[in-house]
Amino acid sequence: MKSAPLQKLVITSARTWSFPDLRELWSFRELLMTFIMRDIKVRYKQTAIGILWAVIQPVVTMVVFTLIFGRLGQLPSNGLPYPAFVLAALLPWQLFVKALTQGSMSMVALGPIMAKIYFPRLIAPVSSVLAGLIDFAIAFAILILIMLWYGIAPGPQVLLAPFFVLLALCAALAVSLWLSALNAEFRDVQHALPFVGQIWMFLTPVVYPASLVPEAWRWVYLLNPMVGVVEGFRWSLLGGPTPALMGMVVSTVVMLALLVGGLLYFARYEKAFVDRL
Repeated sequence: MKSAPLQKLVITSARTWSFPDLRELWSFRELLMTFIMRDIKVRYKQTAIGILWAVIQPVVTMVVFTLIFGRLGQLPSNGLPYPAFVLAALLPWQLFVKALTQGSMSMVALGPIMAKIYFPRLIAPVSSVLAGLIDFAIAFAILILIMLWYGIAPGPQVLLAPFFVLLALCAALAVSLWLSALNAEFRDVQHALPFVGQIWMFLTPVVYPASLVPEAWRWVYLLNPMVGVVEGFRWSLLGGPTPALMGMVVSTVVMLALLVGGLLYFARYEKAFVDRL
């Protein structure tokens, strides 16, 4: 019985702007799940308390923000208890910033593996972004306890909460595609990320409501895709003033533009990543 002839796969750099082959990504879905589990295990490997860090980080941050901005700064919270107000914003924000950080570093982290075997390069940032859902799910349980403590019952809009989580993941993936490709060539990205993350948080309504932003600057403020995500997620769980529809639309459109551009940019240079790394 004759064996099937070996197939040769030739990897070349793309000469035109095109989207990544998503069908190929789906065919490697088992490898994608393997990388997701790998990211989760590596994150808490050789730690004393392991995955409890997913609870400690948002809770401690909530307490510090409540003391500084809620008690001392007397920032408004849309009539909601400030701890619940800020924690409901911290969850999608930390999901975004962790996914952004891990996704931006993913190409460098998987460089040695990419040099030995072939797989769709898009798997690297996608797996890093999706791995953050485990931490989010654990921290979300703390938010539920806080809501019970303050007697906050979500309304019908709670059905939209998964949509805002999806938007946070898409926003993280969109920016990660740009930065992971840039980081493959310029290591300045990994040094700039912590600084950018800190500034970005204060440009997002995490510790304050978006209503504090002057009307004249509101259109510029809404160009931040995380504004709609944070305001929408908080409203879907805690209630309060309904976010402006136009703000949601603008933030979503900006996020989609970043995602489409990121996919095109990533696909344009993905075949040359190994050489750059």
